[in-house]
Amino acid sequence: MILRSDEVMNAQRRFTLPTIAGEAPTIVHLAAEYYPYARTGGLAEAAWGLHRDQHRSGLRTMAIVPLYRAARRHTRRLEAAGDPFTLRFGPRAETFRLWRELDPASETPTCFLEHDGFFGRDGLYGERGADYPDNYLRFAAFAAASVAALPLVTGGPVLLHAHDWHAALAPVYLHNWWREHSWYRRIPVVLSVHNGGYQGHFGREIIPEIGLPWDVWTPDKLEWYGKTNYLKGGLTHTDMATTVSPTHAHELRTPAGGFGLHDVYELMGNRFTGVLNGIDQSVWNPATDPYIAARFSADHLDGKRACKADIQRRFGLPDNPFVPVIAFIGRMATQKGLDIVVHNTALFHFAAQYVFLGSGDKRLEDAVRALHTALPNRVGVETTFSDPLEHVVIAGADLYLMPSQYEPCGLTQMRAQRYGTVPVARRVGGLADTIDDGLTGFLFEGFDERALVGGIWRAMTEHRSTKAWREMQREGMSREFGWDRAAERYVEIYERAIALAARRAG
Repeated sequence: MILRSDEVMNAQRRFTLPTIAGEAPTIVHLAAEYYPYARTGGLAEAAWGLHRDQHRSGLRTMAIVPLYRAARRHTRRLEAAGDPFTLRFGPRAETFRLWRELDPASETPTCFLEHDGFFGRDGLYGERGADYPDNYLRFAAFAAASVAALPLVTGGPVLLHAHDWHAALAPVYLHNWWREHSWYRRIPVVLSVHNGGYQGHFGREIIPEIGLPWDVWTPDKLEWYGKTNYLKGGLTHTDMATTVSPTHAHELRTPAGGFGLHDVYELMGNRFTGVLNGIDQSVWNPATDPYIAARFSADHLDGKRACKADIQRRFGLPDNPFVPVIAFIGRMATQKGLDIVVHNTALFHFAAQYVFLGSGDKRLEDAVRALHTALPNRVGVETTFSDPLEHVVIAGADLYLMPSQYEPCGLTQMRAQRYGTVPVARRVGGLADTIDDGLTGFLFEGFDERALVGGIWRAMTEHRSTKAWREMQREGMSREFGWDRAAERYVEIYERAIALAARRAG
């Protein structure tokens, strides 16, 4: 059997962790979203991608994910991991069951936490644009029940890696409900902040209902401006914390970029750091991509012309190889910068075509549809997202637009560069860490219409020179955005967490 280059790399790269009580720990990822079972954004792919790389590298791993109705559609065969168990949250007694997936084709060992009342619903977080009113209890229960289920995952030691606010109460329960239990007390915890703008804010009155003592509702723990803040609770109880890019780690420590938690990040010192996410470079490879009209590489770029013609046809735009196609893919939300796009008259004076793929805020969806109505030969819109269509758009576009208000990491700018599609992005978070201005893309500073137009103008000027443009495409296509560097950094973070937990446990 001939291995792909990434498989050869992972076959050769083996990681080990320090032992806990004489045995290597199992890394257990807790995530409310996890590819392919449940996802609304980058969290699902990031948690899955890191886990898969760790598992390939010889580490003991497991993920625990809520058994949503959507997740059931992706599971093949489940086996009960132990008996049902009951936990008490204030006056409520809730019963859970843990299931282990038995799919030999799966690249990430995964368990599912079952509670039909909390997770057997049509949505992950809500329906018809509104959050479920009991999300505070649903995700508190997910965190607590996942911690309770850890002995069912493995009989040996555990390192717990919680992702985002939905799982952030895990270390809070660990240090309160199980603080007298020696096995639990030795568990190191790492918390990853994928999007610091979402923190889990709820009222003060929920503390008894989620089964926690009032002594956690203090300014140095869960209390935040009179509210209960799940993410803050996780940060103040974890051993180590990360976010998804070095620049975003710096931004979170500032009043302007910390979403009200900058002091917490600052107080953590070197216990808080940024590690850039990766992408699956075997999937995002224009030389082998099964979804695109023609395959191509940095040395043979001609196939990209066919890919451009393909998206022009699919989005109802004139077939014109000389007019640059500028693409936007993602959630239609203020964070993604669409507000400085849709009413930007100067932007649509450029001799360019625009393609929008994604859904989200109805106000922004309506605005891009209005652009299509006004400029049907210049603007194409598709609000039904699919993985194959994302490949088609990234392969066929000339420029990729990311005017984000903030962007913790971002994945699509990495994918775009792999396909010779040059990003134009705001200099924030992971965009600043993955795009070399003037070399692999174009960065602009301000979050305003004029700054965005300046970035597009620079890109359009460069596009006129075929030689310079090809050099920029090839430089971006040569960049490595795999998970290998991130996996090495996480091993270092886990080593520190293990040492801190050992000191804490005495």
